[in-house]
Amino acid sequence: MKTVLTFALAAALSGLTAPAAVAQAPRDQLVVNAAWLQQHGNDANLVLLHVGTKATYEAGHIPGARYVDYASTLTSSMNPNGLTLEMLPADVLHDRLAALGIGDNSRVIVYQSDDMWTPSTRVMLTLDYAGLSNVSWLDGGQKAWVAAGGKLTTDAPQVQPGKLAALTLRPVVVDADFVQAHLNTAGYAIIDSRATAFYDGSRTGGRANEQHKTGHIAGALNVPFDSFTQPDVLLKPASEIAATFTKAGVKPGDTVVTYCHIGQQATATLFAARTLGYKVMLYDGSFEDWSKRNLQVDNPAVKK
Repeated sequence: MKTVLTFALAAALSGLTAPAAVAQAPRDQLVVNAAWLQQHGNDANLVLLHVGTKATYEAGHIPGARYVDYASTLTSSMNPNGLTLEMLPADVLHDRLAALGIGDNSRVIVYQSDDMWTPSTRVMLTLDYAGLSNVSWLDGGQKAWVAAGGKLTTDAPQVQPGKLAALTLRPVVVDADFVQAHLNTAGYAIIDSRATAFYDGSRTGGRANEQHKTGHIAGALNVPFDSFTQPDVLLKPASEIAATFTKAGVKPGDTVVTYCHIGQQATATLFAARTLGYKVMLYDGSFEDWSKRNLQVDNPAVKK
């Protein structure tokens, strides 16, 4: 009897002192490397999305990857306000995602094929907006895959439409009214993700005959979209990414709201913030929308 009691007590104490399960870091949830993909490339529920030029895809892509022309299939440019990039209506977005073979049980991996990473982060944000949670970004994209010994193919897979439930959109996209209401508000960091030359007014963005205002949204911080990757488009260490946000004035616990020219570059800064665990939102209309609305800007170049 004594032995039984001793064993029970030891078991109870062991349960009390056993370490709790360690929660997975946001970066570990959002980012996979080429070695991971080599191990899981044949998983039945894997959906691999190639984001880049069609020419690159046709020249050779990671086996099993489906080509995503994000600008024509996952964004809307036919909106009445004339903005370049906008999220699709939920029903249309649902059908486009299902057509890529994405279903409720899919494990989705997004990768870029070229050196520009912002189209792939725009797709990452779109999938998050759509309410999909089992989604990661391939660190370094196709180049990292090849560098790790991975092969490429020119064969396009036969894609069966995914069985995807109606989308439950996440509130990660905001408009100009939201930005105005949260400028200089404790707990919110409004971030201009454009290159510093646009932020400080030494350059003006926009298309020919449709130039944006010069400067930036008054009160916005500047964290350029290209601050977070190395030349090979591998993410910088978490400590360096965190230091970049801290230097710009972003505080722990802030909700990071990003914008850029049209809503693409901003998703890279947003993605970097997500890897650190920040709550994030995208001003989808970005400076294009702000300029069309003739809202207040700060132009440091004028003050010099």
